[in-house]
Amino acid sequence: MRGIRKQYPGIQALNNASLEVRAGEVHALLGENGAGKSTLMKILSGAVRRDAGEILLDGTPVDLGDPNRARKLGISTIYQELSLVPHLSVAENMFLGKAPTRWPGVLDWPRMRRDATRILSGLGVSLDPDAPVRSLRLAQQQMVEVGRALADEARILIMDEPTSSLSEREIAQLFEAIGRLTASGVAVVYISHRMEEVFRIGQRVTVLRDGSHVATLGIADVSVPQLVRLMANRDVSDHYPRRTHAHGEELLRVEGLGSGALRDVSFVLRRGEILGIAGLVGAGRTRVARAIAGADRIDRGRILIRGTPTRIGSPADAAVARIAFLPEDRKQQGLVLGLAVERNIALSHLAALSRFGVMDHRTERREAEQAIVDLRIRTQGPGQTALHLSGGNQQKVVLAKWLAAQADIFIFDEPTRGIDVAARHEIYLLMNRVVEQGAGVLMISSDLPEVLGMSDRVLVMRAGAVQAELAREEATEAAVLNAALGVAS
Repeated sequence: MRGIRKQYPGIQALNNASLEVRAGEVHALLGENGAGKSTLMKILSGAVRRDAGEILLDGTPVDLGDPNRARKLGISTIYQELSLVPHLSVAENMFLGKAPTRWPGVLDWPRMRRDATRILSGLGVSLDPDAPVRSLRLAQQQMVEVGRALADEARILIMDEPTSSLSEREIAQLFEAIGRLTASGVAVVYISHRMEEVFRIGQRVTVLRDGSHVATLGIADVSVPQLVRLMANRDVSDHYPRRTHAHGEELLRVEGLGSGALRDVSFVLRRGEILGIAGLVGAGRTRVARAIAGADRIDRGRILIRGTPTRIGSPADAAVARIAFLPEDRKQQGLVLGLAVERNIALSHLAALSRFGVMDHRTERREAEQAIVDLRIRTQGPGQTALHLSGGNQQKVVLAKWLAAQADIFIFDEPTRGIDVAARHEIYLLMNRVVEQGAGVLMISSDLPEVLGMSDRVLVMRAGAVQAELAREEATEAAVLNAALGVAS
């Protein structure tokens, strides 16, 4: 891809961007949110037309007018949000739109099952081709996506944040499958904000910044600080900038909490503290957050807010108790994407912005303008819709919403999921600011270095219960993993 340009109304998404990918390599594509990675990949996959520039396949210029044309040329994409049809089988999903037929209008089911099994076996995966996709684990669904791309006879496979919801064991399985693909000559364009993954499987890396190509380097010739500097055009010296403060009064006490699969969960959160919650996928971390935030019913136990037993039966009750919930899926659960930034910020405290049922739009706008400055939200203004913000800036809008509501108990569930390194650093600094101002933060994360780097204490959950509570000096990767696995240290 050479000299690629793409202009949207008011936004230069790509300006002289370029990318060169070789057969049989894993080529990492990095950049801050908003750097142009997604737009470049949408052009490569045929979903978006470029305004200028050229695309060459095997040295020959090609026109990728639509996704079907790109697939026929051997270019397939696996998006962060999987695009499978849940009620269809594994085989049906893999051959959707290209199923083999015995004669016109009659599917060749035995051949489709055989081909699906053969392709998945080549990836080191054993799945029933007749199993409905909705019955599979997320990691297995990811493999079905890869298998579907291979059924297209893909030569270039674009993978966008493929590990964001996978466990370490599932990531290892995916990386083994990627190794088999590249060994057969398939090129993989790998987009990830997890630097350790880039260095684990990548051979070369291309960095974009502000829609332009900055550098293409061999992984062996570059370090994490150098990549961050290229991405952000500045140094991010301390990856986890946790600043410890004196802990104040008790803000939140959970006693014997039970809700569905949760079993007797108890802990305390104090002012000025970041309490991390670690554990394997399915350990119950998000269930705890949703129960405290009123999104899930509490069957037993009690919650005390600032020393007072408090019934939280709904998110509205939690908001009244000044509990802020920044959910893992910020797009579906944290924001109304079709509304403006200013209205999203106002949603948490509409009553305070209204008089006799009429919104004070001037105050609403002033509040949003101040939040944009304070939190360094990159937006065209308070009136821009949340849909068009990058992931890091969407997360800042969710945080701004709860800061405006004067919350002092903040629950961050996967706070940096899908956010680039520089934006992560800004989120960490904002978490520091929140606790400096006297709030308490409950942080749930699957990124173990993040938990260890930012937490004052760490709770480790296993099978719906708190397995261990570790002080900062006790919390090592080995200690946390042993507790998460139920292994005596």
